Amino acid sequence: MVIKGPLQPRDIEVDGSLSSQFLTGLLMAFAAAGANGVTITVRDLKSKPYIDLTLKVLNDFGWRVQHNNYKTFYFPGNNELPQGRVNYRVEGDWSGAAFLLVAGAIAGDITVIGLDPESTQADKAVLEALDSAGVRMDIGPEKIVVQKSALKAFDFDATECPDLFPPLVALAALCEGTTVISGAGRLTHKESNRALTLQEEFGKMGVRISLDGDLMMIEGVAQLKGAVTHSHHDHRIAMACAVAALRADGPVEIEEAEAINKSYPDFYDDIRALGAELQNKN
Repeated sequence: MVIKGPLQPRDIEVDGSLSSQFLTGLLMAFAAAGANGVTITVRDLKSKPYIDLTLKVLNDFGWRVQHNNYKTFYFPGNNELPQGRVNYRVEGDWSGAAFLLVAGAIAGDITVIGLDPESTQADKAVLEALDSAGVRMDIGPEKIVVQKSALKAFDFDATECPDLFPPLVALAALCEGTTVISGAGRLTHKESNRALTLQEEFGKMGVRISLDGDLMMIEGVAQLKGAVTHSHHDHRIAMACAVAALRADGPVEIEEAEAINKSYPDFYDDIRALGAELQNKN
């Protein structure tokens, strides 16, 4: 593929049904290209919180974008761009932190720093799921403390935050009862077909997961089984298996475990620092 610029913003229409990432990229690209009086029209936009985050970042840097109920996005062109050097603090990532928070809930107390409880990130909703599962938490402006808890099955809608499916499956696997998570249709076009991948890999550890249209049902167990699992080259599947391994009755092997490098290359170091025993077989 050969692409030659410069980009010239024009009125366009985008299909947002598969991912909000297409729109995020265009919003940033149009802004950087000096869009003025241009409109992006979006059909069936999913994961709106991620767009809220994108608009916040653009606004922080002086780019003005207006939207009409997430259906059209207009660039008025009246930007006030910062001059000279800009110091910008990137907030902590709730997507990666969700695995650590779940690890604390199922295996041992943990304190996670650097997360903004007022964030517009979609995956902050992990706090709602943890609360529904009966997890004991202390949420402050600078840190979140999670304690190992007696867990109960929960219902959760992950339609707007599908990246939470892997950590929440690890949580649900150890909840008493059957957890129902909706939004499974959003998992087909991820790094793997995550609905089927989670069903297969957690099945190896003794967890029954059934799929019914947009619903995923996870039947909790008291303890997971040691098994040989595979990441399917999907970073979130690798991390979900690693978190689940903290409550297994034997070793859990993760093939293609380096998939985590896509989003959280220090993940294994972090859980090792928390007391997990890891060995690299290569």
